[in-house]
Amino acid sequence: MSNVMMPTVFLPHGAGPCFFMEWEPADTWKRMEAWLRELLPTLGVAPRALLVVSAHWEEAVFTLNTNAAPGLLFDYYGFPPHTYELQWPAPGAPELAVEVAALLDQAGMAVATDNQRGLDHGVFVPLKLVCPQADIPVLQLSLQADMDAAGHIALGKALAPLREQGVLIIGSGMSFHNIPLMRSNLAHSSPAALAFDQWLAEIVVLPEAQRNQALTHWRQAPGARLAHPDAEHLLPLHVVAGAAGRDLGVCAFRDVAMGVPLAGYVFAG
Repeated sequence: MSNVMMPTVFLPHGAGPCFFMEWEPADTWKRMEAWLRELLPTLGVAPRALLVVSAHWEEAVFTLNTNAAPGLLFDYYGFPPHTYELQWPAPGAPELAVEVAALLDQAGMAVATDNQRGLDHGVFVPLKLVCPQADIPVLQLSLQADMDAAGHIALGKALAPLREQGVLIIGSGMSFHNIPLMRSNLAHSSPAALAFDQWLAEIVVLPEAQRNQALTHWRQAPGARLAHPDAEHLLPLHVVAGAAGRDLGVCAFRDVAMGVPLAGYVFAG
């Protein structure tokens, strides 16, 4: 049991298995890769477990992956054959799942379990860099398919006690996720793309009530519809912001890849 208050982290997970293949330009993902590799040393923490909310798992109700030895779910398409042979044999955390289920039940939230699912690429692709030894137990928790912003902030609040128990809560998504625009590589010329990036940088540093109010109404932000035609890659941020409580956020990483601004955020006391 740790008495160190863990931070909460929103990390960008790149595009498919981008860190493990050639890309053009060759340095597109190198800075993000370097940040992910140094994340735990930079934070100065040694978590007993990782609780991860990925953009790539949605269920009707919040669902816990209780698989004690989850495989990998290669839920990306059209990439080189070797990227479907990647390995990251981190253990699951079914005991932690029991704790999480109890917290959600106490908060009046419906929760389900899945003991068959593997870890999707929103989990294993970035965490293969964050924790290459695959020696920290990982518990994945789904998004809820209603994509309700306030509901995902509330989820984070329910999870917050885990931070005092050595659990690092990670949201894995993208601060900008408009695939057609990214493929066109034209977003860098769009003021709206930069406007949403700037809005996020400004709201994560706000006090809890103002930050959560802004995140609840994120669709009203400048450039929001351009940056996120759908919500699933942003809502992991809502979860980690909810879990942060009164801790303020900071933009810990920012780069431009595929023509769009991409950021990572850390919330800590």
